[in-house]
Amino acid sequence: MRVLADEPGAFAEGLEGAWRVEIGPEGPSLALRRRPKRHAGIVRSLRAQLDRQLRATHPDHVCASPPIEHPALGRMLHPDAAVVPEAALDEDGPAVNASQVPASVEVAASADGGTARPTAFAALGIAHHLAVDPAVGTIEVHSDPRKGRYARKDAYIFGDTVPFGPWLIDTGDFRRYGKTGG
Repeated sequence: MRVLADEPGAFAEGLEGAWRVEIGPEGPSLALRRRPKRHAGIVRSLRAQLDRQLRATHPDHVCASPPIEHPALGRMLHPDAAVVPEAALDEDGPAVNASQVPASVEVAASADGGTARPTAFAALGIAHHLAVDPAVGTIEVHSDPRKGRYARKDAYIFGDTVPFGPWLIDTGDFRRYGKTGG
């Protein structure tokens, strides 16, 4: 499947904008990512919070944004952030093996397909998935992947301190899309 994904990936390199190639159950797909600036701010905050806490819980891991793949399933996803072994970022190849990834993070408005994404990460066997929806100000923590789905989902709103695996995420500074801070 990765060979099939290389063709749209090469095509995307010549296009304007932030394109990504993923491999899902239907095969490779090419999608344009258009996100407000606020998206980048939320992702930056999440990565910084996780990096600080990883020193204590997973000292050889970092929060980064590499593609994640499950070679046996022939799937590859591009989360906004993921907890990965730091050494995996220096290995050859385009993606980190999903078996090395304890957690993934997606910041996407539900209108962007954010509600279907947790299932894709569960299929890869990612133990913890955080789904942040700035359009409505909600956070979902998914855990316990079983048979391609998460058995547990806990819901929160912006402003909550959110337990995410062994970490705590402070969402007090998160702002909804189209809303001013205050």
